[in-house]
Amino acid sequence: MTPYTSINVKPKHFAWSVEDNVATITLNRPERKNPLTFESYAELRDVFHNLQWINEVKVIVITGQGGNFCSGGDVHEIIGPLTKMDMDGLLNFTRMTGDLVKYMRKCPQPIIASIDGICAGAGAILAMASDLRYGTPKSTVGFLFTRVGLAGCDMGACAILPRIIGQGRAAELLYTGRMMTSTEALNWGFYNNIVEPNEILTTALTQAKRLAKGPTFAHAMTKKALHQEWDMGVDEAIEAEAQAQAICMQTKDFERAYHAFVAKEKPIFKGN
Repeated sequence: MTPYTSINVKPKHFAWSVEDNVATITLNRPERKNPLTFESYAELRDVFHNLQWINEVKVIVITGQGGNFCSGGDVHEIIGPLTKMDMDGLLNFTRMTGDLVKYMRKCPQPIIASIDGICAGAGAILAMASDLRYGTPKSTVGFLFTRVGLAGCDMGACAILPRIIGQGRAAELLYTGRMMTSTEALNWGFYNNIVEPNEILTTALTQAKRLAKGPTFAHAMTKKALHQEWDMGVDEAIEAEAQAQAICMQTKDFERAYHAFVAKEKPIFKGN
């Protein structure tokens, strides 16, 4: 079997590049505000699934071309065909889109969303499933599913969004389908920061490169704990973190940090 590497990743429906151990996924249909199709959904799912074995990628940034992040599922290429599918076909689709979120949460690398302009529907889900989110003053985020007669419970939104912004706020957005302003997104904890459009991708990449230089094995442990401990009681979570931290204490990065501290130097982490 050919080992998974960043070089093997050659998607047809979005752009992919790697620099300084940071992979950038760029949704690149700017003329339609970067909507997703059946094919791009599947490719994103497969890429995030394979990232758990691509060790040279330490952090992922998701962005969109042309001043927008993602307008959601393509009306003509997804929503139209869905109205003609039987239940088996519909379940295959909804489970496939759910798998995309599962693999985003399962891949060990932190994911950073660089959000400008429209971030709606499935695009809002991509942002929600990321670990860090940066927006611009003009960006808006909307979970639009009720606008097309669907439930707000799509791709894990009812489980994940309340954890980020709170139950009441999430309920309002998921029932009404209205757009969340950038000010709301920042004040409610959805955005980590707001920067100007000409700075948004640079801000995301700078943070990504900073994290990529850190203890990446430990970052993976942190991501796993953040995801899993919502289903644990406090005592279970403390025990899980005790085990995770003991494992991290066996890594070379932990030793490197100690020796660097003694020598009054900045540690150079290597991810092992």
